[in-house]
Amino acid sequence: MSDFPTPDELLARPFFFVGIGGSGMLPLAQILRGRGASVAGSDRSFDQGHSPEKFAALEKQGFILHPQDGSGIVSRDQIVVASAAVEDSVPEIARARALDCLRLTRAELNSILFNTSGAGLAVAGTSGKSTVTGMLGWILHATGREPTIMNGAVMKNFVSPERPFASAVVGSQSLYVSEVDESDGSIALYRPAVGVLLNVSLDHKSMEELRQLFGDYLSRSRIAVVNADDREALALLPHASEAITFGIAQEKAQIGVIPGSIAEGPMRQAAMVVDRHDGSEHALRLALPGRHNLANALAAIAGAAAAGVPVAAAVEALAGFDGLARRFELVGVSASGITVIDDFGHNPEKCAATLRTLKAHKGRVLAFFQPHGYGPLRQMGDELAETFANLLDAEDRVILCDPVYFGGTVDRSEGSERIVRLIEQAGGAAEHVAQRADVGERLAELARPGDRIVVMGARDDTLAVFARELYQRLA
Repeated sequence: MSDFPTPDELLARPFFFVGIGGSGMLPLAQILRGRGASVAGSDRSFDQGHSPEKFAALEKQGFILHPQDGSGIVSRDQIVVASAAVEDSVPEIARARALDCLRLTRAELNSILFNTSGAGLAVAGTSGKSTVTGMLGWILHATGREPTIMNGAVMKNFVSPERPFASAVVGSQSLYVSEVDESDGSIALYRPAVGVLLNVSLDHKSMEELRQLFGDYLSRSRIAVVNADDREALALLPHASEAITFGIAQEKAQIGVIPGSIAEGPMRQAAMVVDRHDGSEHALRLALPGRHNLANALAAIAGAAAAGVPVAAAVEALAGFDGLARRFELVGVSASGITVIDDFGHNPEKCAATLRTLKAHKGRVLAFFQPHGYGPLRQMGDELAETFANLLDAEDRVILCDPVYFGGTVDRSEGSERIVRLIEQAGGAAEHVAQRADVGERLAELARPGDRIVVMGARDDTLAVFARELYQRLA
């Protein structure tokens, strides 16, 4: 980390973000801009005319946008920020190399801001990071701690007409709350005061790699916060020097739930939280459904406790948490009783959590899944197919369109058709509809009163637009 500039040195120089509209890039750009830095950027989606409202909002906030042709890189003083996945053939990268600009990955920049704050609170795990980051950030904000929050999703509590894409909050430099990513190994860059570990399951890396990464992460955390209900996460507890555990089922978890106290509805729930440090009980009301979101709330409460927030105050704050965009987000219910939900589910665990939540209540499920890339589909396709086949009934239906493709040299020889075959072989009902434009028509044909339609996928802002347009069509 000593090779990187200090935060003061960073803020004195202009930034250029390659892919500024991305879910991991946008919040960092917002934090730097909020701290007074000059920030410009480019984005393939901006050039292609996708998500015009997002880029219009960015320009209104003072971000300077350029075509992705290299024209925005004009000085060696510029710090060029790009995802590690951005190819060297992108004009900005070639131009930055020619000018010898300092280049930082998204994770390198975020880790500098995180590690140089008064205290960094990190949220790690295969699933639930964005939700818990939003919950933990909201608790700290609601209790007057003025945190800076770096999230990968829009936090509804912080949305305003001026900030419609509030995936970051610019607070003080004393507390920095951020999700941290294991998929590219960059979790190794962070030195948390509080390190939350939600779960450990197959996603972008092998289980052996994940155990190593998450174990090292806990050992670097001053206080670890670990999910006692997750067998893999709990097995890593010996790596922590000091820890707080949380869990619904594990009776020894320090932050837990009174058995029999959970009341669940289709879009909200309640439970009695117990702090086993002192035996105190606290009534939690949560405007999010699903057992996984109850676990997420316990994680946030435990993380806040590690940062010095009383459990009673954290539970009270969560009653006012509005959730995140595209995390089991209700788009609407038609006059005929067809519900449309927009969801970020894109790996087996996230999809399973969403499907379990839906299947806990009455109504047929029509699940539309847009894979977020050909590579991820090869990596986790078998587990995805198993998830859909096992958690949905014979009356339910899964529709897959072709994976998202924004250009580049990725191997596209194997796509969604294979997943459909695997689902059918396992006894599920699935269809491949290649073009997403045709999926809306097919869903409208299939839908009947009482159905729940869930739109699932990641890395594509236009999925939210698709969900809204589908609801309007049904309404």
